[in-house]
Amino acid sequence: MLNLTAIRPGITGRADLTVAPEHTAPRVGSGRIAVLATPVMINLIEAAALAAAEHLLPAGHQSLGIHLDVRHFAATPVGLGVTATAEVVAVEGRTITFRVEARDEREAIGDGTHQRVVVNVARFDDRVQRKLRGEQ
Repeated sequence: MLNLTAIRPGITGRADLTVAPEHTAPRVGSGRIAVLATPVMINLIEAAALAAAEHLLPAGHQSLGIHLDVRHFAATPVGLGVTATAEVVAVEGRTITFRVEARDEREAIGDGTHQRVVVNVARFDDRVQRKLRGEQ
């Protein structure tokens, strides 16, 4: 049985980024205005969730993102810093649920929930390799 008792509600993580041209919507193909792209904000949110919980997982295990419900409601121009935070709100079986938020230097820019599932890396890789070979 997988032991995730080290991961408790209230544990937090954060990730930071200074918006550069390569982080903008035109550069990642998600829009035409040169502001922080939503996919980049989501990546930062996932990095915050990893910072919160990944180091607490048992050896040989990692978490994988399985669900995002995120709003991106304010634009961030090139040059401003962005911080994403993730707080564990629930652990149910192998699934960890986070409340997430992203803020730039001026205001909140996004929020929502994110779920990650904990997997045994060796078993997961075996499944991926079988899929690649066309096996069931």
